[in-house]
Amino acid sequence: MAEKVIIIADSITVGELAEKLNLPVTSLIGELFKNGIVSTINQRIDFETATIIIEELGMLDVELKKKDTATLSVRKVHKLSDSAVVRPPIVAVMGHVDHGKTTLLDAILKTKVAEGEAGGITQYISAYQTTHNNRSITLLDTPGHEAFAALRQHGAELTDVVIIVVAADDGVKPQTIEAIKFAKLANAKIVVAINKIDKESADPARVKAQLASEHGLNPEEWGGDTVMIEVSAKTGQNVDKLLDMVLLVADLENLRADVNIPAEGLVIESHMEIGRGPVVSLLVEQGVLRTGNFLVAGVTYGKVRTLLDFTNKPLKEAGPSTPVIVTGFKELPQFGDNFSIVKNEKEARHQVSIVRIEQEKNAASTNITGADLLKMMNQKYESQDLNVIVKADVQGSLTSVIDSLRVIDTQGEIKLNIIGSGVGNISENDIRLATDRKTIIYGFNVGMSSAVKQLASRDKVQVRMFDVIYKLLDDTRESIESMLAPEIVETEVGTLTIKGIFRTMKEVVIAGGEVTSGKVSSGLLARVKRGKLQIAEVEVINVQRQQQEAKEVFEGEMCGLSLKTSKKLLIEEGDKIELFTREIVKRTLK
Repeated sequence: MAEKVIIIADSITVGELAEKLNLPVTSLIGELFKNGIVSTINQRIDFETATIIIEELGMLDVELKKKDTATLSVRKVHKLSDSAVVRPPIVAVMGHVDHGKTTLLDAILKTKVAEGEAGGITQYISAYQTTHNNRSITLLDTPGHEAFAALRQHGAELTDVVIIVVAADDGVKPQTIEAIKFAKLANAKIVVAINKIDKESADPARVKAQLASEHGLNPEEWGGDTVMIEVSAKTGQNVDKLLDMVLLVADLENLRADVNIPAEGLVIESHMEIGRGPVVSLLVEQGVLRTGNFLVAGVTYGKVRTLLDFTNKPLKEAGPSTPVIVTGFKELPQFGDNFSIVKNEKEARHQVSIVRIEQEKNAASTNITGADLLKMMNQKYESQDLNVIVKADVQGSLTSVIDSLRVIDTQGEIKLNIIGSGVGNISENDIRLATDRKTIIYGFNVGMSSAVKQLASRDKVQVRMFDVIYKLLDDTRESIESMLAPEIVETEVGTLTIKGIFRTMKEVVIAGGEVTSGKVSSGLLARVKRGKLQIAEVEVINVQRQQQEAKEVFEGEMCGLSLKTSKKLLIEEGDKIELFTREIVKRTLK
C-alpha cells in the first residue's frame, strides 16, 4: 500500500506536482522532457500524464487519486436504463511506428467494406465501422497516444478494447510500451496483434516473452489472460480470427447503451472545408442522432445540417457506437469535447454561455489568486525552450527567416532552437519531428497537402503559414512572450492604524482603526506591521462604518474591518495596516 496519497483534479501544474512530490521542479521538467513533453513550471498536465511520470520516477510509495469533480462537470454521466440495448464495441488500434497498425486497419476495412465503398483510411475521419459475423465493430485510429489519453480523459468511457500491434520481427518498442500504459490506465481490455508473421525474421515467441516478462501481459496459451493473435496485415492471415477474439472479449463486457434518449457522445476531430464550413467527426455514445438536431459541444453549438457515415454516405440517423460526420456547427469544436442534444437554438446559446463563463472562472482561479501569487513571487522560473521548424519556398527566403529569428531578443529566459529547416512544402516528416519535440512549424510561402494537414490536426501540431516575413517574426515574438514569467505588480491603496481589537478567531480578526491615507475597501490585501517589522499578510474581507457595511472608507475616517489570515494572528493596538492590490502583468519583449 502506498505511504503517500496525492489527490488532484483532472490536471495539475508542474510546479504544484513537484511540490507535492517534494522534488526539484527541474527534475520533474527533465523527466517530462524524456517522455516527449516540453513543459514549464506553470504548465498543466493531465491526471494520466502525472500518473505515468510518477511511475517513471520509480516512486512506488506514492499513489495518485483523482478528485471527484462530477458535480462541476457540464456533462452528466448517463445511467443505463432497463431498456438499454447491446451496442457495438469501440476498439482503439495502437502500436509503434512502422509496426503495421495502419496496414492492419486497411486490411480489416478492405475485407469488410462492401464493393464501391472506401476501403482504406480516409483523410478526414479517424473512426470507422466494419462488420464481422453480421456484427458491427467501431475502429478508432489513434496516431498519437496523447490523443488516446485525451479520449479517455474526457469521460465517456468510450474505448472498450485496445488492439496493441507489435511487429513479430521487431519486438516491443517505446511506443508499444506507451500504448500498454495508456490502455491499462483506461481500464480497457487488451488484445495483442503480433503482426508481420509472414516475414522470415519473424519471432512471435520472443514478442510474447517480452510482453509477459517485462509488461505483465501473459498469453492465454501460457496460462495468462491476455489474448494474443499472430497475424499478417499484408496477406490477411488470421485477421478474421483477430476480429473473432475482439468480439468475444467485448461480449464478456456486456456492452449496452440507451437509444430512447437525446444523443450524446464525443468530438473525434474537426476541420474547415470551403463550401461546407466546420466539418466535425463525432462518436455517438448514447441515444440516436438525427439531422435537424441542435448540438452543443464545448463552447460552440450548431444544427445538424448533414449527417454522413465514415464513407460520406448520407444517414437518416446514427445510434450508439456509430462514427459520423456532421456539418452545421457555428465554429469548430475541440477534440475531446462532449456533445449533447438540446431542444432549440436558444437553449444551445444559453448552455454555451455557461461553459464560457465557467472556463473564464477556472482560468482566473488557476492563474491569479492568493497563495499561488505568493509562490510565483518567490519562485525562480526555469529556463524554457521554444523549438521551431522552418520551411520556405527558396533557399534565399529560408536563410532570411532563420537569420531574423536568431536575432530576436528573448530576454535570456527563453531559448529559441531551430531544430529543423528546409526548402519545400511541409511534409509528414516535419510533423513527426514536431510531435516528438512539441514544436511550432513555420511555413513561409509554402504549401501543405491535405494528408499532412490531417496528420498535423490529429497530432495537435502547431503549423503556422505566412507570406510576409514580419508577420512570421511577430508571431514568434508573441509565442516567446506567452512563455515569459509574468510580472507581479503591487499597487498601494491606503494605510490604517489599529485603534482596538474586538474579536480574534482562528482565521479571522475583527478590529477597528483610523484610515491615515488613501482608502480601505473589502477584497484588498494588507500587510500588518509592528514598527518596521512585518508580522503577517492578510486579506480584508469586510469593512464597516458606524456599524454598517461600507464599500469604501477614506482618509481621516474610522472603520471596523475583518481580516482573514492563514494562521492565528495577534494584532495589537498601534499596529499599522498597509493596504494594496496585487496582479499579474503579462510581459512583452523589448
